[in-house]
Amino acid sequence: MSTATLAAQPEALLSTRLYRAVWRWHFYAGLYVIPFLLVLASTGLIMVYGNSIETFLGAKHYVAPGGERASYEAQSQTAIAAIPGGALKLMVVPKEPDRATVFIVNGNGKDNVVAVDPHGPKALDTIAKDDTWFYWADHIHGTLLLGDVGDRLIEIAAGLGIVLVLTGLYMWWPRTGRALGRVLVPNLRTRGRALWKELHVSLGFYISIVLFFFLLSGLAWTGVWGAKIVQAWSTFPAAKWDNVPLSDKTHAGMNHGALKEVPWTLEQTPMPMSGSQAGAAGLQMGSVNLDTVAAYARANDFTEQFRINVPQEEGGVYTISADSMDADTLDPFGDRTVHIDRYTGKILADIRFADYGLAGKAMAVGIALHQANLGWWNTALNLLFCLAIITMALSGAVMWWKRRPAGQLGTPLYPKNYRVPAAILAIALCVSVIFPLTGLAIVAFAVIDFLLPRRLKEAGFQVAEA
Repeated sequence: MSTATLAAQPEALLSTRLYRAVWRWHFYAGLYVIPFLLVLASTGLIMVYGNSIETFLGAKHYVAPGGERASYEAQSQTAIAAIPGGALKLMVVPKEPDRATVFIVNGNGKDNVVAVDPHGPKALDTIAKDDTWFYWADHIHGTLLLGDVGDRLIEIAAGLGIVLVLTGLYMWWPRTGRALGRVLVPNLRTRGRALWKELHVSLGFYISIVLFFFLLSGLAWTGVWGAKIVQAWSTFPAAKWDNVPLSDKTHAGMNHGALKEVPWTLEQTPMPMSGSQAGAAGLQMGSVNLDTVAAYARANDFTEQFRINVPQEEGGVYTISADSMDADTLDPFGDRTVHIDRYTGKILADIRFADYGLAGKAMAVGIALHQANLGWWNTALNLLFCLAIITMALSGAVMWWKRRPAGQLGTPLYPKNYRVPAAILAIALCVSVIFPLTGLAIVAFAVIDFLLPRRLKEAGFQVAEA
């Protein structure tokens, strides 16, 4: 045996031992994550439909583009009258002249979407906001309809999904002389488990970066890593508004149920209050109402669709907003939120994309991409991505089913007398510190793994088949 061969043996042996360990933890992560990926990708497809064919607030309603139009105040009264005991919360002013004005009216114990034809005006349609396709899918996407418990389960899945991506990329890297080009293009001439493996490996590589981005942007809106850590440290500081009185309520109060309608970086920021002499010169049109606020918006660069949240209490404010997260605009750099004193018409705050911190800017762009709100190309890419995720998840499950021995779980085995490398422990510790709930899941898997008898988790040093 040559000296070169002898020298290569320890390196090859180490590679094999590490590969087996990575494969086993890839399996553990997949065992938990695959059901969630299937749910998230399926609801993602419904959400793509909900914000392309329809809107976040239900079906698109068209009206005659010309003709005499009623005032927004008159339209709002029509919307309120359509819901017994109704109270107005939001008006959506469309960009297109042939689209109905949309209102959210609270009544009958729930928020209702009312589409109003400004000619007349007359109500065209009403639907409980919770009954729209988008709301239903978004609620499952965020909480599995289980509230905080579902949010925590999804947060764990997203963190383990990152583990799945990292371990998958390690396993994907070509070894044993296989050319890089061969793993970039699946060999569709194979059959059986080999074909599923080809699809899984190649597809996994191509979507890994996008999946990592989706997982990270989704994590930023979860209840622990998102709300308690990242979002809390990245919230827009209300102290930037000079001498403006602040409410004990936050911007998150303008969300409606499960829908996230407020830019991520503003959710935890306190709202300003009406009733003082604070603020900059604003409305110069007499009384402050939907018509004067909308006129101010049109005259001050709100040129596309925008929303007006109306005051819900004595100290409440009128809030004009437009952002790509809500599909108001295709430009994520054009986010803008303006608060107006309901009594004086003064501008209490005018927050733009440039005012966001780095994390807030990243999320403004990231969430718009995540929700396919940047145009037809974004819709097409997200559609393909969701289908690719479903294919990859199912191919992983099929590979496991075909490989596992009859009557056994078929978990990949460690090498004999395996000891965890310090590098693996360091990586696991870092992930656990950054993502606390994921860390708890890793600890739980590690304890179970440690307690298993060696005969169920160790093999010889033969090369593993992934």
